[in-house]
Amino acid sequence: MMINKYIDHTLLKPAATQEEISKLCNEAIKYKFYAVCVNGSYVKFAKEKLKDSNVKIAAVIGFPLGAMTTEAKVFGAKNCIEHGADEIDMVINIGYLKGKEYAYVEKEIFEIKQAIGEKILKVIFENAALSKDEIKLVSKLSENAGADYIKTSTGFGDGGATFEDVKLMRESVGDHVKIKAAGGIRDVDTAKKYIEMGVERLGTSSGVLLVTTGLSDKNSY
Repeated sequence: MMINKYIDHTLLKPAATQEEISKLCNEAIKYKFYAVCVNGSYVKFAKEKLKDSNVKIAAVIGFPLGAMTTEAKVFGAKNCIEHGADEIDMVINIGYLKGKEYAYVEKEIFEIKQAIGEKILKVIFENAALSKDEIKLVSKLSENAGADYIKTSTGFGDGGATFEDVKLMRESVGDHVKIKAAGGIRDVDTAKKYIEMGVERLGTSSGVLLVTTGLSDKNSY
């Protein structure tokens, strides 16, 4: 199984430089990764670097905390699309979910999806901060709101993807909602197991190591 086409090659560190984003894009072209995943300020730059390739651009919104206003998230999503992003990875308002403000959480996802139209929306949960019931619930809220993908984690929280959580997410939504596993994917066997479970995208900053050596840097996303 070739895992490169499942990988969103990711660099979201706040200190990432233009030179590092350029390297990320060149690696994505070389290894034929599905997409690069970057912060909004680098979308326009990545678009230029990738203009002659098939590599997509995913931009993160409300990252990594998810706690800014819906209006700010909507503006950020539209702005990134205007600058060339193909996909938006948004963080839910975790505190509002835990505070049982379910209508707010669903409406926010809906408004961002409406703002970006046919572009892909991935909804990031931060599963390590949630109970199993909350994971099931927010999976359904995301589906109801029109999300294209549900995603396990930012990679900046206390934990990343787990097999148990991915199974729970898969069981909570219809087949039309896809799953992205992100955070803590340390070796190619783990990556392949996620794919066998039905995961259609893998978020990792160690894509090159995974496809060349089969192992990632233990300190990476």
